[in-house]
Amino acid sequence: MSHSIIHTDEAPPAIGTYSQAVRAGDTVYLSGQIPLDPLTKELVGGGIEAEIRRVFDNLGAVAHAAGGTLAQAVKVNIYLTDLAHFAKVNEIMAQYFPQPYPARAAVGVAQLPRGARVEAECILHLG
Repeated sequence: MSHSIIHTDEAPPAIGTYSQAVRAGDTVYLSGQIPLDPLTKELVGGGIEAEIRRVFDNLGAVAHAAGGTLAQAVKVNIYLTDLAHFAKVNEIMAQYFPQPYPARAAVGVAQLPRGARVEAECILHLG
């Protein structure tokens, strides 16, 4: 099966050896997004709520570039440096992902790139 690389300037560029997303057939694998502003390439300010929103905004921009939306997410992985923010992630995620919600994992980690406190990745099924 062939695959294609997805890129958009509406989300931060990759900061390593990866693509923003890869489409293989009807499945799109979105790389992890941290709360970087796509224009400044800096972490957003405004607290954890603004950071979580920026992560989902970035994922949404990549999903759109792939021809889909977050409503087509079948799996989401969220990484938090402080699991005390788990409830806030749930609250905000419900504003970005309609029911029925995708499968999900939330994992506590020691640290994330660029000092971020939250990162999320997801898989879309466009078929």
